[in-house]
Amino acid sequence: MAKFQLALLIHAHQPVGNFDDVMERAYQHSYLPFVQVLERHPAIRLGLHYSGALLEWLERAHPEYFEQLRGLVKRGQAEIVGGGFYEPILAVIPPEDRLEQITRLADYIEKHFGRRPKGAWLAERVWEPQLPSSLAAAGVEYTLVDDNHFLGAGFELEQLFGYYTAEDQCHWVKLLPGLKSLRYLIPFRGVEETTQFLRRAATEHPGGFASMGDDMEKFGVWPGTYDHCYRDRWLENFFSELERNADWLETSTPADSVSSHAPFGRADLPTASYTEMMEWSLPTPARNRYHALTAEFANRPADLPFLRGGIWRNFFSKYCESNLLHKKMLHVSAKVRRLDQSRRHDKPFLAARDQAKTLVLRSQCNDAYWHGVFGGLYSPHLRTALWQALVQAEAIADSLTHRGREYADVATLDFNADGRDEIYFYSDRYAAVLVPHDGATISAIDCRESSAALINSLCRKPETYHAALKNLTAKSTQGVQSIHEQTRMKEPGLERFLNYDRWSQNAFRLKLFGRGKKYEDCATVRLEEDAGLAGGGYRLVDLSPANATFASEESADWPAEKTFSFAPTPQGFEIACDVKLRRTAPGSASVFVGIEAVINFLAPSAPDRYFEIQGQRYPLRWGSATPASELRVVDEWQGVSVTLGAPRAQDFWVTPIESVSESEDGFERIYQGSQIIAVWPVELAPGAEWKGRLALKVKHLPGKRD
Repeated sequence: MAKFQLALLIHAHQPVGNFDDVMERAYQHSYLPFVQVLERHPAIRLGLHYSGALLEWLERAHPEYFEQLRGLVKRGQAEIVGGGFYEPILAVIPPEDRLEQITRLADYIEKHFGRRPKGAWLAERVWEPQLPSSLAAAGVEYTLVDDNHFLGAGFELEQLFGYYTAEDQCHWVKLLPGLKSLRYLIPFRGVEETTQFLRRAATEHPGGFASMGDDMEKFGVWPGTYDHCYRDRWLENFFSELERNADWLETSTPADSVSSHAPFGRADLPTASYTEMMEWSLPTPARNRYHALTAEFANRPADLPFLRGGIWRNFFSKYCESNLLHKKMLHVSAKVRRLDQSRRHDKPFLAARDQAKTLVLRSQCNDAYWHGVFGGLYSPHLRTALWQALVQAEAIADSLTHRGREYADVATLDFNADGRDEIYFYSDRYAAVLVPHDGATISAIDCRESSAALINSLCRKPETYHAALKNLTAKSTQGVQSIHEQTRMKEPGLERFLNYDRWSQNAFRLKLFGRGKKYEDCATVRLEEDAGLAGGGYRLVDLSPANATFASEESADWPAEKTFSFAPTPQGFEIACDVKLRRTAPGSASVFVGIEAVINFLAPSAPDRYFEIQGQRYPLRWGSATPASELRVVDEWQGVSVTLGAPRAQDFWVTPIESVSESEDGFERIYQGSQIIAVWPVELAPGAEWKGRLALKVKHLPGKRD
């Protein structure tokens, strides 16, 4: 009788834009020791998946690691599995880009390891029913999803010790169910518990196999796992335990398990990801209710699979910043693909077009589009890496289209796919998304010469885990646990930073508030500004490639007009917002009027990122009410500065935007940029008018990263 098989698929990935020291630490604590242990156990066979972005880094930083992997492949110990090169969520990128992502990684693996991959890793195991068409077209024979994908479709757990086929438009792919029980056993329980689980499975499913797909980082990078896996020898002991049971159990690569077994049949699976991801994607109130339901059904495990969370695409509606980044990616991807229709075939054109294509593919790396324990949406450096790629790719595409000439244009379109039109200004110097229905504000500003996204902040909003944070005392977690079972805090007192914004972090938001308010009310979001002026709808009055005028529609007592102007400057560009504000209600009013800018230059304590006022420099995390009508924000690393000018303003109120998020290392405070409000004290009689102006003069500097 054939032995029972264990098919492991171990996945390693680092996001585009991650810090070199973080990647080096992951290499030393996980990637290298994992392979070293595997080399000492030649009878152990498994699948290894590395994202293309990580492979590029490994090739540059540790070419000797490739030799180790080649040895494992040559001995038949390891199968190198493919996927999307830059680890995209395949279902949410254009079909043409799906094919390019998978093909690029398959080509890379074949070039470096001598064998073209048969399988593909799905980023975050995000499955949608239309994927078989794209996977099959790219030459993918199999992929792995989680058991809850199957259980939610009505399969029973005992039906998941093998594989199925999934079809779309007469194209099919083989699906391996990754077992959650194994994900939680390995490496967090004693090795004997895994053996016991597999022995029961072998008894009940003779000749079958059990699959598990999970992160290599859980073997050394997750808190406490390096000591557990290597110093305490858990991984060594695990492989030895598998070898001791070789009379009835064998390890196998996923491809060999598939090729040596017949499929169980057809599986039509719903849109899904792993259980935790589906919970993270829910809006916070719904996630709280979901928690209550799962607790209520805890004693009914057979019914739990039908309590499903959200889908991965929920992150686009949950976080407007994720949606904006995604729609920018789609916008730029379409521009770059249109270059294929050009009649030009000269070498400079083709080289620039290919560079733009690669940059678009890099921008599709999944991490910065979502938030959970591992998601990178709250990490500004990860968002910035994708924005930089898109800014550069679009600048290349537009330059090729305009053949290097200077240009300025404007388009009215539903840029962020919310059913309402935005206005897109772009030139050889800049690109900006203006949102009339959100206070006539600007949600994105690109400095093309520096490949910098100037706003790139995050709206602070309640998260489910904030309730736990308020009651948490800083204490160490005992023992080794799964990431999903831990509660850690990286610094005490984080509950002080749980402030929630009323509006998205856009630029040129008009804020009218009472004279009793003080600077301190900014950080705690207590200005109580007029909602109609700040976030209401504005009607377009006039539009040209360099100007736009809007009139407020939702503040009867304070009708306002905002005029935007865009202009090149010798070393950059200027965006200005001129405001006219009238008082129509009876009686005079004494108020503060503020025009807000949001700028994120990432590193709040780095000496090459700073505020500059009247010759004095301050770190980005600085906050103050400073008497001035001009200030400068400088990012020497990205090579860009912004000078904010507000004639006759009394003060600038500068406040760091601090979010509190959950990561694999615990709760942490993250600088998301600075809120800068030019403030004027205003006295207006009925029928009187006030005028103010805030201008951002953006200058390209020689950057340290150039």
